Amino acid sequence: MINSFFTSDLHGHPHRYEKLIAAIEHETPKAVFLGGDLLPHHLASPASRGIVDQDFIVDYLVPLFAELRGRLGEAYPAVFVILGNDDPGFEEEMMLAGEEAGLWNYVHNRCYELEGFPVYGYAFVPPTPFLLKDWERYDVSRYVEPGSVSPEEGIRTVAVSDTEKRYGTIWSDLAALAGESDLSRAVFLFHSPPHDTPLDRAALDGRKVDYVSMDVHVGSIAIRRFIEERQPLLTLHGHIHESARLTGSWRERIGTTLCFGGAHDGPELPLIRFDLENPEGATRELL
Repeated sequence: MINSFFTSDLHGHPHRYEKLIAAIEHETPKAVFLGGDLLPHHLASPASRGIVDQDFIVDYLVPLFAELRGRLGEAYPAVFVILGNDDPGFEEEMMLAGEEAGLWNYVHNRCYELEGFPVYGYAFVPPTPFLLKDWERYDVSRYVEPGSVSPEEGIRTVAVSDTEKRYGTIWSDLAALAGESDLSRAVFLFHSPPHDTPLDRAALDGRKVDYVSMDVHVGSIAIRRFIEERQPLLTLHGHIHESARLTGSWRERIGTTLCFGGAHDGPELPLIRFDLENPEGATRELL
């Protein structure tokens, strides 16, 4: 058995991290997957984060996981992390420093192996109405939904080329990331959910922009097509907090692929437990 935890969109709330750490220490899973939007909102003040120090990763997450590793020793799990669209891109450097310290594996645009299961990560989401664009890409084309802001606009904390802003797509990124690899045992840690599923349902009912109705399904068409065509074993998603409440479902099947949604719009920690060798038996608990 490869007992595993998955959660997403903790948004820097210490009480959620404390519950996660307690669950890891009590149950000692072999793997923990964190699906992005891990840090306080990029506009939040240090005081609103519940900690005094300025950098949440260096001053909170690194000590938190280092102390857990010290207590668990060889029972410390393999931790796989990505950032999300609400996490500033400049924090990637600090996430890589945490990886160098052996606390987690930073898997965005990379592949690691977990006991014979390839683990891939990908943080980008399609264009949103929000202004921070470090982790936003065009989806399958340069189309932008009504109410959203183009990746060529907004703000960035890390400079990228105009070519990347204008022509980069999630579709082309995923093709390059997966290549020709056999994905039948692969796990993909995404921030965005696949389009038109219970995992990407947003609370946009009745909303219009310039008399055009907004699509209530805001996930990635590229990720959905990728799953349909390549059929990985398991995909893990976050981003849309209210989807499980609105649809009553935190899981979906696309072909042979199981898809789990790890976000939640309440104060609790959403924790999905699963055995990587038998993910069908996954459960979700709000702690």
